[in-house]
Amino acid sequence: MKTVTKKEVSKRVAKKLGQKIYITEDFVNAVFEALREILSEANPEVRIEIRDFGVFEIKETKPKPKARNPRTGEIIYVPARRKTHFKPGKLLKDILKQPIKNK
Repeated sequence: MKTVTKKEVSKRVAKKLGQKIYITEDFVNAVFEALREILSEANPEVRIEIRDFGVFEIKETKPKPKARNPRTGEIIYVPARRKTHFKPGKLLKDILKQPIKNK
């Protein structure tokens, strides 16, 4: 599996905008930082919708009073927490539905 880093995203943005990478790096960092802040400040839920890309959501899980530790069999309490969820938008879904071309 190939891993794409934030640096690679910055390079692609720089190429698309015809800018130097150090300029676009600041913009990419700012966008990710803003998204991170919005998601972390969610109390308890938030939804970030980016048209033609997808939706980031923070959802609250229910507490589990009777969870079991699989190693020891001990019954433990798991408190409610927040979790992230990403749902791709229609344009991204359509692109991902296309058949994979053999190399």
